[in-house]
Amino acid sequence: MNKLTIQDVDLKDRRVLVRVDFNVPLDDSGNVTDDTRIAASLPTIQELLKKHAGVILMSHLGRPKGKAKPELSLHPVAKRLSELLGQPVKFAGDCIGADVEQLARNLQNGEVLLLENLRFHAEEEANDADFAKKLASLGEAYVNDAFGSAHRAHASTAGVTEHLSPCVAGFLMEKELDYLNRATANPEHPYTAILGGAKISGKIDVIQNLMDKVDNLLIGGGMTYTFLKAKGYEIGTSLLEEDKIDLAKSLLDEAGRKGKNLMLPVDNIAAKEFSNEAERSTVASDAIPGDVMGMDIGPKTVKAYEDVVKKSKTVVWNGPMGVFEMPNFAAGTKAIARALADATKTGAVTIIGGGDSAAAIAKAGLEDAVSHVSTGGGASLEFLEGKTLPGVAALDDK
Repeated sequence: MNKLTIQDVDLKDRRVLVRVDFNVPLDDSGNVTDDTRIAASLPTIQELLKKHAGVILMSHLGRPKGKAKPELSLHPVAKRLSELLGQPVKFAGDCIGADVEQLARNLQNGEVLLLENLRFHAEEEANDADFAKKLASLGEAYVNDAFGSAHRAHASTAGVTEHLSPCVAGFLMEKELDYLNRATANPEHPYTAILGGAKISGKIDVIQNLMDKVDNLLIGGGMTYTFLKAKGYEIGTSLLEEDKIDLAKSLLDEAGRKGKNLMLPVDNIAAKEFSNEAERSTVASDAIPGDVMGMDIGPKTVKAYEDVVKKSKTVVWNGPMGVFEMPNFAAGTKAIARALADATKTGAVTIIGGGDSAAAIAKAGLEDAVSHVSTGGGASLEFLEGKTLPGVAALDDK
């Protein structure tokens, strides 16, 4: 990574504006139900406190669409953060304005202030220059530790960098970029990408960008059936992107031409309706009955995919293998999670690309058994697609 990090600059005794990703789930009483993202930011915050900096944190929460919505306030997050940090966290009732400026000015070294939800202002997502300037005026240096928002050019991720110096990456951002770089720039071989999820349209760019880099491409999830249709198979009532059949064909041809091992499921767990209670059957991919839909990869596929993963030195996984939110159709996804954990034990670098895959690995209780679980689904996907992330590009080069 050729960007400066908090280790490269002197932030001692400075007010540091830090973009974090505190977009966490809250229950009806306003309690944080999953503090993973808050905990992920602790190393950066603690490092800044160690340097006697005054720390001003900013984040979004949910989609308030430019209006102040009390149920999307970051106030409960300030409470949870102070418990995790073991010190009080001050809370600002807004993210710009005279009161906030006063709070920021009075912030002592070693203190933490969390601003109210950035997206209560429509100017945040519009990357409004004036709004960005107001945010920037609160600090004397900028740290971006919000990888989950790095693929967006918003006021807090891009705009503020025009008014502050230095602008550097936090520990979480650095770790994310380091691991994703390993998967795209210089992976150790054999290199396997496992791609699932509902639609090919969501993963085309990833498949095309990784095609030249990987040795094995293992396909699962709903997009399986568009590929099977492209091979001339009947797929019953399974999910199909009719307008992507030709694309699926061309991807299969390209893999063949380039000598890549693109594997499709050979069997599937199928059901007559999209319900956890539906009766299940195991059907071969070339013999799917007309009245059933594929809901998960089958046991033979699991075994074949496990064998490939075990021999791999680098594995990237993005997207579940089936309808994993239904317990009866989660076996394939869980098996892949276990295979990645086993591969990690034998020295492979295993990277989970955020989103549903991160949820699946957490559900299996294996998030600590793999090399890296990304905190940003959309951002990791765009990185794997080979796109430039605006929030990263805006930081100072080494």
